[in-house]
Amino acid sequence: MKKIYIVILSSTLALFTSQSMAKAEVEVTWQEPEKYTDVRPANESRKHFRESTFKKLDSYLTELAEELPSGHKLLINVDDLDLAGQVWPASFVGLGHSASDVRMIKSIDIPRMSFTYQLIDEAGQVIKESAVNLKDMSFQDRFNPFFDSESLRYEKNMLREWFKDEFPKLLVKN
Repeated sequence: MKKIYIVILSSTLALFTSQSMAKAEVEVTWQEPEKYTDVRPANESRKHFRESTFKKLDSYLTELAEELPSGHKLLINVDDLDLAGQVWPASFVGLGHSASDVRMIKSIDIPRMSFTYQLIDEAGQVIKESAVNLKDMSFQDRFNPFFDSESLRYEKNMLREWFKDEFPKLLVKN
């Protein structure tokens, strides 16, 4: 039996079925992050920056997975991450000796990410799996829907492009 939920939002009545509220689940495992190529902060502790970076990417992958059919589960095991750009002391880039380190974004320092994944359907069967080595060599030249001020905008765009290329037949049409 299908459940129906009624939500009243400022005098607007919205009906949601239990099926439309269910979403695909995502589990991301960050394997040995201290060995990653580049998750280096410009001006905060390494641990805090790494945790914050992973949290933002976890959240974005969960957002992407909302387009997968309900009941599916996406398991991702990240082996390496290399953020766009490179961190330099401020004095190396002409900002003086008192400023913090700076992440300089140049086209040569592309974002990269390597991971394995499994997509599991509602019956618990693996329907797709692969080892992935993402890199975006045109990250500064391609369309990017994120604002310039968006944290991890190049990495998120790389993941967005991979996701729509990897799961085109599974994406839920809204």
